[in-house]
Amino acid sequence: MRPAAYDRLVTSKRWPTAVYGSGREPDPRFSLANERTFLAWIRTGLALIAVAVAVDALSLGIGPRAQSLLAGVLALTGLVASVHAWRGWVRTETAMREDRPLPGNAAGILVVAGVALAGVVLVVASVLRGLS
Repeated sequence: MRPAAYDRLVTSKRWPTAVYGSGREPDPRFSLANERTFLAWIRTGLALIAVAVAVDALSLGIGPRAQSLLAGVLALTGLVASVHAWRGWVRTETAMREDRPLPGNAAGILVVAGVALAGVVLVVASVLRGLS
């Protein structure tokens, strides 16, 4: 068991101090798993933004309004995923350090809704294109 003074010394040199300055050091395996989850959310956000750029740049033949709406929905969903990555990491790391229950993942449903909305826009635009 490490003394509390050691934990304070180690955590005082890490950022964000609001996270690392609270509670005590959790098992490193849990912190590393939390970091991997953070990176997965960042990858998801980056992928959604990259697809939004591609949708905006390419001619999909679904009409300019539908294409802009699709690109916007994908970009916004990527932004939500990226913001959630940081927020989720901070909340989870703090909860582990303070021996509290882990927080829920409310942002996950927003990403699901954004991707589903993008799919609906694409389906409706494709059907309307086929009818004209």
